[in-house]
Amino acid sequence: MAESESSMNIYSLHLGNFKLDGGAMFGVVPKSIWQRTNPADANNMCTWALRLMLIEKGDRLILVDTGMGDKQSEKFFGYYFMEGEHSLDKALAAHGFHRDDITDVFLTHMHFDHVGGSVRRRADNPDLLEATFKNAVYWSNKHHWDWAENPNPREAASFLKENFMPLQASGQIQFLNLPNENGLYETPLPFKVYVVNGHTEAQMLPLVEYKNEKILYAADLLPSVGHIPLPYVMGYDVRPLLTMKEKAWVLNEVVEQKIKIFFEHDSQQEMCSLKATEKGARLDQILNLKDIS
Repeated sequence: MAESESSMNIYSLHLGNFKLDGGAMFGVVPKSIWQRTNPADANNMCTWALRLMLIEKGDRLILVDTGMGDKQSEKFFGYYFMEGEHSLDKALAAHGFHRDDITDVFLTHMHFDHVGGSVRRRADNPDLLEATFKNAVYWSNKHHWDWAENPNPREAASFLKENFMPLQASGQIQFLNLPNENGLYETPLPFKVYVVNGHTEAQMLPLVEYKNEKILYAADLLPSVGHIPLPYVMGYDVRPLLTMKEKAWVLNEVVEQKIKIFFEHDSQQEMCSLKATEKGARLDQILNLKDIS
């Protein structure tokens, strides 16, 4: 662990790529435009990353989101064309960590590709489920938890209760005391969070101060470089017009405060900076976490 309470290390964990329909990922934007940045295969599927952030701060090791996990059926994963033999355990081991070292798991929201790795099948009885990180506190907020526990028909296929209800049974879930209004809020964790409600109710985006820089874990407000322009909003979003307003607000802060964006889903780019243009915020530089020094 880090040598002092004030020191921090951040690691990028890549859990492989998967595929989703390009039209669903870009909503009303025509394919002739979005395929310039996110080319599709013959079935109109684009490649997306499962990229997590691991924050080492004093005696805490905080994992932001957990990917899809591996407990779903072969048929389920067949819909998403997972690539490679990646796993959370391998990604952690690459940085010298084990799952039992994780002290906190921060869940931006509970769609299956963000929370699936939070719960696993027990090694001694695959019919039973348990928390993947036995020593961790899992963090959500009550607004989003209630939304996920009682899903609307539009999102029901994304909220799989086996991915998060066992955390309540084990007593490991804790709720941040946050409003479900758009804003930037303090937390007991070593970062602030933006709360946004366009993609899903009370999604939380960590804003981490690291080596004199600010880094925003953009989750599903901004899945990729290709989603930077305001109208480029996913068809999955429950409130797309609100997403556009939230993007305008957050991206303005990103430009003004020189915040770096960390992408959870961009299969090619890990991070970037933005600049102001006549058309709004646009890509400035492609970056990597290792560039922050």
